[in-house]
Amino acid sequence: MSKTELLYLVFGIVIVVALIFDLGLLSKKDKKVTIKQALYQTFFWVGLALAFCIFLWIENGQKPALEYLSAYLMEWSLSIDNIFVFILIFSAFGVKEKNYGRVLLLGILMAIVFRIIFITLGVTLVEKFHWLLYIFGVFLVYTGYKMFASEDDDDGFDPQKSKGYKFLKRVLPLVPHDGDGKFSVHHEGKRHYTTLFVVVLMLGGIDLVFALDSIPAVMGIVDTRTPGYGATAKLVIYTSNIFAVLGLRSLFFLLRGAVNKFDYLPKGIAIVLVFIGLKMLGEHWINQWVDKTTQVFISLGIIMICLAGSIFYSMFIDKQKAEGREQRQSDDQAH
Repeated sequence: MSKTELLYLVFGIVIVVALIFDLGLLSKKDKKVTIKQALYQTFFWVGLALAFCIFLWIENGQKPALEYLSAYLMEWSLSIDNIFVFILIFSAFGVKEKNYGRVLLLGILMAIVFRIIFITLGVTLVEKFHWLLYIFGVFLVYTGYKMFASEDDDDGFDPQKSKGYKFLKRVLPLVPHDGDGKFSVHHEGKRHYTTLFVVVLMLGGIDLVFALDSIPAVMGIVDTRTPGYGATAKLVIYTSNIFAVLGLRSLFFLLRGAVNKFDYLPKGIAIVLVFIGLKMLGEHWINQWVDKTTQVFISLGIIMICLAGSIFYSMFIDKQKAEGREQRQSDDQAH
């Protein structure tokens, strides 16, 4: 068994055991997840992802471990955007809180399958047509610019008016209720699908849309060009994506009440996307001046600075606004 095959085996075992542990001990079926439970689950998944990073460092060295950490942070930060859309979908279809965990889990597992297919296709195409990385680079620069320049328009997103939901209505027999927690019910002698089934499909579809940005970004972080490094690069991309997506469920319960407080996080993500896109476009010249390992350190540093800076700045501005409101209330009461 090769070293890469061993890493895949360990990763697979860890994921299966972790899911059993998470679902069997940290989660209970049809029960509301408290902030405390969500915090424990988040620590569990983040800790597991970081432990795998250390294991990867021991087995394959510094470079793939730092690439993995950079890719994981990129995916984890983009997950916060997913969470806001997930909240809109749950609200639009009236999902009961006791069903959140089960629906999220199925949607996320479906998203993982989609991502594995998407990553496999993307990496295979890049191996055959390296010039595709330049297209990805242009796409990331454009996406980052649009994200930085645009105002928050998620409030205008209506899941029930989306093209995805209209398509499902055309191809599936649907009922306008959750079937008391079921995904399908028999109605007039035929099987019909409930709103919970629709939500699961929409969660998987929405995540795939987000993957159109995140996976090219990860491919810009991970070295996919060095001969003989391809198998390790695939391992890094697969594992960083899957760990980030699996942690999305606990992150949803932890941040659903505070996600709107990170107003400037999209700006930080946008800067990172532009940086990675420019790095992909200028890779030929950058490689002549900076070695691969140093590039990974620089990428990791910029990702951490942009994400942490945008989160703390968002919290600072939110605190300033709160103090301003309190001051105005005090002034009004004084008058």
